[in-house]
Amino acid sequence: METIPTWQVLSLAGILGWILFSRLINLTVRIRSLTQPFVTTQVEKYISLVLRVQSRKHPFLDAFFSYLSCIVSVPFYTGFLPLLFWSGHCKLGRQMTLLIAFCDYTGNCIKDIVSAPRPSSPPVRRLAKTEEEKENAMEYGLPSSHTLNTICFSGYLLYYIINNFNNTNGFSFKLVVISLMVTLSLLIGIGRIYLGMHSLIDVVFAAVLGTMILVIWLAVHERLDSFITSGKNVTSFWASLAFLLLFAYPTPELPTPSFEFHVAFNGVALGVVTGINRTFSEFHNEHVPKLFGPHLGTTMFLKRIMIGLPIIIAVKFVSKALAKGLLPLICNLMGIPIKSSSYIQPVKGVTVSAVKTQGVGQFSLSSRQAGYVQKIFLSTPEECYDVDTGIRLLQYAGLAWAVVELVPLVFQSMGL
Repeated sequence: METIPTWQVLSLAGILGWILFSRLINLTVRIRSLTQPFVTTQVEKYISLVLRVQSRKHPFLDAFFSYLSCIVSVPFYTGFLPLLFWSGHCKLGRQMTLLIAFCDYTGNCIKDIVSAPRPSSPPVRRLAKTEEEKENAMEYGLPSSHTLNTICFSGYLLYYIINNFNNTNGFSFKLVVISLMVTLSLLIGIGRIYLGMHSLIDVVFAAVLGTMILVIWLAVHERLDSFITSGKNVTSFWASLAFLLLFAYPTPELPTPSFEFHVAFNGVALGVVTGINRTFSEFHNEHVPKLFGPHLGTTMFLKRIMIGLPIIIAVKFVSKALAKGLLPLICNLMGIPIKSSSYIQPVKGVTVSAVKTQGVGQFSLSSRQAGYVQKIFLSTPEECYDVDTGIRLLQYAGLAWAVVELVPLVFQSMGL
């Protein structure tokens, strides 16, 4: 039997202790009372700046900044990250996935702790042309997730490109790449203000936070990668971590979709780590054929995309269906009363309370979370468990697992 490293036990115990301690002293409310008034004042103070930026409005700028924002959106990650794995750049894929999941968790936690407003509309003109932007507008403002994610995304991509695609014109190559990444980050930040989605403080704070996260990530990413690919007890540790992170999340002042985004990325990270750890030597080591290398041509890569995308879409729906069928039954067998906001209807023999709220599954540092933690860990009086959270976690974990394990198996069997 594989022994469990001491650091893993201490890490999980520390997170659990933090969850209970935070709830005990009502930490979220305490921090909010200190930060929200200042941030709100700054947002109101710089509304005039937002209006000055928007005074340059033009249909081209409206379309340009709206579509530019899609570069760091959930649909973009859903399409882009699988391509990294299937193109043979597996290390970049797994590091990007975990980095964005960490950014999403950190940024959304801060959003919901501070619960600071976005610039008031009116007088600010808020442009939310896509359904995702309309959903983003329901979140709180500080920090700007688009700016935060762009800093980390472009920064790590810059690091990877410089270290893996350098050529004889080393300085010129680095200068061009750096210029492109810096320009992208600046345009995203300006665009968030132009679109009326954020104030100056949201963007500046996100840029500082993103830079700090990127620096820390570059200091630890090799050690993290070594653990994921060849460490001990990886899958069970990460599954336990993913479970605890559902509870280690603050309750916002009013319901927002931020927690749902965290659950989705949490599931993706779990699926990627599980699949990579199981199949690293077969499909994800540094010797696999890479796009732009001598052994993986563009034609074969396009075939991979045409085969892989339908598979992961199908797996996502199957995972969701299985979770919708099994989780309520498992909860019923364990005596846990459940509710569902949207995914399931009341099932005969299963305790389900259908509830319609915006804030789906807010596992948090509030009295609601206290009930969950007590029920699961301390066997105290029952509260309803929002089963949609578990369904969403398993759905996205299944999708990510298919990207890194199931689809490569299909590629192998087809000679791709």
